[in-house]
Amino acid sequence: MTPDPNGPRKVTVLGAGSWGTTFAKVLADAAADAGAQRTVCLWGRDPESMQRIAREHRNDRYVPEIELPETLEYSSDLRSALAGADLVVAAIPAQSLRAQLGAAASYVEPEAVILSLAKGLESGTGLRMTQVIAQVLAEHTQRTAEEWARRACVLSGPNLAMEIAREEPTASVVAATDHDTAAWVARCCAAPYFRPYTNTDVIGTEIGGLVKNVIALCVGICDGRGYGDNSKASVMTRGLAETTRLALALGGDLTTLSGLSGMGDLVATCSSSLSRNHTAGRLLGAGLSLEQVQDAMTQTAEGIKSAPAVLALARHHGVDMPITEAVVSVLRNDVPVHELAPRLLGRDLKSEGNSA
Repeated sequence: MTPDPNGPRKVTVLGAGSWGTTFAKVLADAAADAGAQRTVCLWGRDPESMQRIAREHRNDRYVPEIELPETLEYSSDLRSALAGADLVVAAIPAQSLRAQLGAAASYVEPEAVILSLAKGLESGTGLRMTQVIAQVLAEHTQRTAEEWARRACVLSGPNLAMEIAREEPTASVVAATDHDTAAWVARCCAAPYFRPYTNTDVIGTEIGGLVKNVIALCVGICDGRGYGDNSKASVMTRGLAETTRLALALGGDLTTLSGLSGMGDLVATCSSSLSRNHTAGRLLGAGLSLEQVQDAMTQTAEGIKSAPAVLALARHHGVDMPITEAVVSVLRNDVPVHELAPRLLGRDLKSEGNSA
């Protein structure tokens, strides 16, 4: 495929949560910086909320105290939001993507490129988000799943929304099977404070982004239990090893996992109090039940729903993922949270390395 070299005329972001709102800001700022005549539209389900955001140029529920660009447009109507959009950004939680994209699919332009921001694995199917996108759009349009897969991209990396909304410098990766498509999308979101790199390893980029949520739950549990930096560093390092094993088993590239969408995203998500998954893990470690954690949080911690799907995928491919297995045991109440560390440290001694 050959996207318009001038870039998209219109970009629509589906999902007005913290990351969707922030990324719409990035896109609008990138267009202004490049002097591009480009419409950026942010779509959200609730008409009243979208009208308020349009009026105030703020989304204080998800990105408080952040002024949004005057050029941003807002909509709660899928048909009008997607009309003419040659780049559609899916900023929808992983477990909601299938249903919400299905509702939007008939309005997606046939030549559109789809960019996924979600970092999760679909429960039940074990599909990555670009796979879900290709499957859903093929069911509702004239293109095949294979054709949509070539038009589906993923953005991943250290993407803590509030830091980016405050225009604190960061870098990320846009991955697509076609390099020209990845580069086209990257140019659309290259803002003064946001630097996108590119690669063609969609699998490795998605696996790095979704498994780090599970590892961040474990690091958060360590924090909640009062463990020190040695414990957390050990979990992060071995977590990267098991993430890499899974990515390689699925056909990903080793170098991807040592980059922004692997190590970079892992460090940010496991270290920051802004991380939803780290926060959820910390609350679990402090003794709250899973139900109490979910009640206490206003936004989705993707790792909670993705962890069992990650473990099932790993077992299907014969990949050993002890940290993921331990986290799933805690989430299912099979293992008390105070037994997490002994469970991990009591494993047979092995050589260090991604195959161990």
